[in-house]
Amino acid sequence: MKNIKPFGPSIGISKLSNKFIKKINGEFDLKLNKKLKDYSSKLASQIKNEVKFNNLFIEKYLSKEIKQNIKKFLKNEKVTNIKEIKILNLWVVRQYKGEYNPIHYHNGDISGVGYIKLPLGMTQNKLIRNKKIRTNGTLDFINGQKNFLSKSIFNVIPKVGELIIFPNYLMHTAYPFNIGGERRSFSFNAKIIYKK
Repeated sequence: MKNIKPFGPSIGISKLSNKFIKKINGEFDLKLNKKLKDYSSKLASQIKNEVKFNNLFIEKYLSKEIKQNIKKFLKNEKVTNIKEIKILNLWVVRQYKGEYNPIHYHNGDISGVGYIKLPLGMTQNKLIRNKKIRTNGTLDFINGQKNFLSKSIFNVIPKVGELIIFPNYLMHTAYPFNIGGERRSFSFNAKIIYKK
């Protein structure tokens, strides 16, 4: 876990295990063969295929690795008086050409996004009206305003296996891309319960 501070709030960047990626992709692919209950109506996205995982599956297969990463992130921030971490929800996002997630924030205390499948060349830039588009399929975190010696946007180029953890209130957006293929990620929200 590496914590960075591109502006006010810190952002943690870590690596997911291959076992975790295989398990979440496998479960999601199984769900595709069944009638899926689309979760996108509960979210801010302009994406059709978002599926919430049930708490039993999360607790059995995913929560241990997520909680370990949250603890490392918080420890790097000198937050050690944690009694419990509760995963509130976790869902998978299937994003295709032209779909996007507008600027939004999350519930809970800590949120995260992990990348589990990306189309080859998704972030390659194309010239449009002699101007390069630099945001294809990327993620922007937004905080405050641009000022002298102060950035307000931090751009992340997704990588398969990367986990990004951030405070729930940190605004962010996922840009559309203009090639075929699936950009698959998962997001979660967690509540931190502190020792008294």
